[in-house]
Amino acid sequence: MQKGKLYLIPSFLSDSSQSKVFPEWNTEIIYSLDEFIVEEIKTARRFLRKIGYKNLFDEVKFHILNEHTDITQIQSYLNCINTGNSIGLLSEAGTPCIADPGAEIVRIAHKTNVQVIPLIGPSSIMLALMASGFNGQNFVFHGYLPIDKKGRKKKLKELEHNAFKLNQTQIFIETPYRNNQMFRSIIDNCSAETLLCVACNITSGDEEISTKTIKEWRKSVPDLHKKPVVFLIYQ
Repeated sequence: MQKGKLYLIPSFLSDSSQSKVFPEWNTEIIYSLDEFIVEEIKTARRFLRKIGYKNLFDEVKFHILNEHTDITQIQSYLNCINTGNSIGLLSEAGTPCIADPGAEIVRIAHKTNVQVIPLIGPSSIMLALMASGFNGQNFVFHGYLPIDKKGRKKKLKELEHNAFKLNQTQIFIETPYRNNQMFRSIIDNCSAETLLCVACNITSGDEEISTKTIKEWRKSVPDLHKKPVVFLIYQ
């Protein structure tokens, strides 16, 4: 019997139209699946409804993979593969395994010779880098920076140093309700001529992506509260 496959399914970054960011091929694959690995069932169902998924949810199997999941249990999520059925790893927003859980299940798939197929979709990190004007050949994504002021200041100084010394774009994110504090930390601790790109609400109707020096940003402080933002620093 031929094994099933593990499909890595991206989700929307905003309420933008499906045709804008989602290939038709993706929907054909998703329609064929009746088993998914997800962070939250509620948001997974919402996404599936939006793309026109027709299967009854009572007949769909959802496996939870988030910070509360027992890591020793996740290998069993791929049991269906051995019976010839495929399964989808569905992101909450953007692409799976990039600032998103799922790497462990993908690692297990490779160890057990399961074919892993990433589907095309929007990545806020890659879209922000593309639009920043910064170095796209040498970059680092740091995820979240320290929450405490002292640790954050030290990390920002480190990122700024690497941007200059290594000619390397530094990319990071923050929890949306702390974005304004993060922005303030950046402009308070980075040099006036350092470049900062703020990529906000990517793919939405009110998308804003701006690159300015820290000196320029100090004159035009945006309100980023509760908005999805990617921050990028460069020389």
